[in-house]
Amino acid sequence: MAFMEKPPAGKVLLDDTVPLTAAIEASQSLQSHTIVRRYSDFDLLNNSLQIAGLSLPLPPKKLIGNMDREFIAERQKGLQNYLNVITTNHILSNCELVKKFLDPNNYSANYTEIALQQVSMFFRSEPKWEVVEPLKDIGWRIRKKYFLMKIKNQPKERLVLSWADLGPDKYLSDKDFQCLIKLLPSCLHPYIYRVTFATANESSALLIRMFNEKGTLKDLIYKSKPKDPFLKKYCNPKKIQGLELQQIKTYGRQILEVLKFLHDKGFPYGHLHASNVMLDGDTCRLLDLENSLLGLPSLYRSYFSQFRKINTLESVDVHCFGHLLYEMTYGRPPDSVPVDSFPPAPSMAVVAVLESTLSCEACKNGMPTVSRLLQMPLFSDVLLTTSEKPQFKIPTKLKEALRIAKECIEKRLIEEQKQIHQHRRLTRAQSHHGSEEERKKRKILARKKSKRSALENSEEHSAKYNNSNNSGSGASSPLTSPSSPTPPSTSVTCHLPVCQQEEDICITSTSSTSTTTTTSSSLASCEHRGTCPALVSGCEWREPRGLAQLYPEFPKRNFEESQNL
Repeated sequence: MAFMEKPPAGKVLLDDTVPLTAAIEASQSLQSHTIVRRYSDFDLLNNSLQIAGLSLPLPPKKLIGNMDREFIAERQKGLQNYLNVITTNHILSNCELVKKFLDPNNYSANYTEIALQQVSMFFRSEPKWEVVEPLKDIGWRIRKKYFLMKIKNQPKERLVLSWADLGPDKYLSDKDFQCLIKLLPSCLHPYIYRVTFATANESSALLIRMFNEKGTLKDLIYKSKPKDPFLKKYCNPKKIQGLELQQIKTYGRQILEVLKFLHDKGFPYGHLHASNVMLDGDTCRLLDLENSLLGLPSLYRSYFSQFRKINTLESVDVHCFGHLLYEMTYGRPPDSVPVDSFPPAPSMAVVAVLESTLSCEACKNGMPTVSRLLQMPLFSDVLLTTSEKPQFKIPTKLKEALRIAKECIEKRLIEEQKQIHQHRRLTRAQSHHGSEEERKKRKILARKKSKRSALENSEEHSAKYNNSNNSGSGASSPLTSPSSPTPPSTSVTCHLPVCQQEEDICITSTSSTSTTTTTSSSLASCEHRGTCPALVSGCEWREPRGLAQLYPEFPKRNFEESQNL
């Protein structure tokens, strides 16, 4: 597709920060699945990820007996654990190799080739630039590519060209989007890394900046080389060491000042992390202001989308600043967010800022403002000396467009947080009802319900049976004297139902509690097996009254045989 060519209609703009999860299932029991992978595919992925320097738990290969059921079940568990380790690693889960492995339908394109085509089309109209070499995989974004550049009449000077595709949060019109991108070189601020050249079309943007040999703030923390691949630089650092306290205070104050400047201008950012902070001597300069215009998702989106109180781009910037401060302090990112307890820090003032941005209470109740952070003891006494005056003029019409786009970005974030919250509630409910304790409770309730239903059926059956007996042999019933009322019966009367097959026994207990139990089994499977019902404690055996009169065909011998049983 040419550089100035419009994107095809119906193009899906994916959020690459959405975390992927995977579950290994036996192929015999699969009803539906997204992908099918062989062990050799896992082995190929594992070899590609070796650049990260991590020891990943891929199960070993087996040549003989690899079709045994027990071996397949054991390997299934091993591969599931392998995927769990990858998908829970924040850097690995966002890399292109893993995305293509787990979601080949959405990540099948070769984005390096697409970027080269776009850049080549750009150079046709701008012949003064020349590509020195592609900087392969120096960033974490799948749809953002980098190239080392030079100006033909200045061959020793090196620049970096970055090309990026549109993201799911691009809400600006094409005209406003292109105008704002072209405004970026006019942004002057002592803590913003200046853009040398910027242009855009309806589907992507291209920006050129000066190349910095020292690299970013993350390169300083991890002691890495800027040109190395992202996985190699940051996945498994050789030495974990934070910055000195004075560096933390100075860099933190500079970053907060530029965030406050952007917030006052109404310019959405939301992409603060250590790789987006360029080091120029002792000065931090912010990178990638174009990301919010392109609609690209934040690196930490999978973190702050879990907390419904972090629902504005200003609060997102503050939360991301907490991640950055943690990394400057301890030399590594936090293992999980929210952070329950913080390791020892160079100063308690550092811990106070971290608690206000990364603690459980902060994530639950909301983030402080940038102005509030600037007033905290860690940064309030830092003196910044700069002679450069900030300058970024945005026309009123474009300010309104930015405001509307910012509201749309925040609305999508709120909707995503709502869906995550509902999914969590559903997952907790399913986990609760699927627990062993809840299953036992449901079994007990089912038994009680069954007994209650049996009681009602038994009482109804007994009432009908007694009515039929009374109507057939009313004269043989003994008369009860009115002067001697019959006390309530507390014994259990067992009736043998009149039927051709002896299948059901109905035991009716007439007492103050009126309990009834029904069992559907043969006489031989009675609880008191091998004994006559007349000998059961608490039971009285009675011959049904009027039986011979009502059923003359029922022989006496059958009754005696059943009694002997």
